[in-house]
Amino acid sequence: MAEAPRALVVGEALVDLTRRGDEPEVARPGGSPLNIAVGLARLDVTAVLAAQVGEDDLGELLRDHVDDSDVDLRNLPPHRETTATALARLDDQGRATYEFDIRWDPSELPTVEGQDLLHVGSIGATLAPGADRVLALARTAADAGLAVSLDPNVRLPITPDVDDVRRRVDLLLATATICKLSDEDVADLGETPDSFAERALAEDTRLALLVVTFGGDGALLVSREGRVRVDVPPIELADTIGAGDSFMAAMLAGILHRGWQTRRTFTADELRTLGELAVSAAAITCSRHGADPPRGAELPGLRP
Repeated sequence: MAEAPRALVVGEALVDLTRRGDEPEVARPGGSPLNIAVGLARLDVTAVLAAQVGEDDLGELLRDHVDDSDVDLRNLPPHRETTATALARLDDQGRATYEFDIRWDPSELPTVEGQDLLHVGSIGATLAPGADRVLALARTAADAGLAVSLDPNVRLPITPDVDDVRRRVDLLLATATICKLSDEDVADLGETPDSFAERALAEDTRLALLVVTFGGDGALLVSREGRVRVDVPPIELADTIGAGDSFMAAMLAGILHRGWQTRRTFTADELRTLGELAVSAAAITCSRHGADPPRGAELPGLRP
């Protein structure tokens, strides 16, 4: 049996405190990088998560969660007594809005040696001072020829300086080979999906694949050779927490299991394969409460 591909995921790990109307508050593991690391591990990718986790009960909840999915957690210094939280308020349709209590200031990050892919994004990519270390690591990975994936997952309540967020995203985009962002992210950055794609996939850029997700309206996948729109399969919606992260994890896992992480471009057929795999994973997550990504047996298209 071939050795499993390896991915290093860097960024925040936190606890989602979910409130729906007058129902009791529910605590579940969350944070986009944590969700992606768990999603990758459940899809047979050897995943390392570099994050800051507190020495409290909520931190124990996170440790148990990543251990259950065989994620190798690297708790970054300086070590915290308390764990970051995101209060998710759900509307009648299960859509979430967030309030965050988080700091991100790791004094060191793991090396990328031995990895097949580095994934960065979300709060960890834009919240100072830790974002500066993340950028330095992404540049090191790019200089070494390693695949770098980026999911900006813009959180303006935490990083309200849009100009600074745009600057940091552009610096990371220059290192990336794969980028996914939502239509809301694109709008927050002051662009349209088409303008962002044209700029990101210019001939002198490193990017090979750009994806824009549109929630229940599917996703657009663009490379230099193709452009494909995929629809979301019908589901009974529980909530949308972690859907974009499950999309990203499944797409990355599909790329890694096919050995496509160093590709410079993708054909339309390849884009459709990846897009259909990713929307299937997101749909499964939306049919369950909280960020609960699928395992390999639930995604028959995971491998070629």
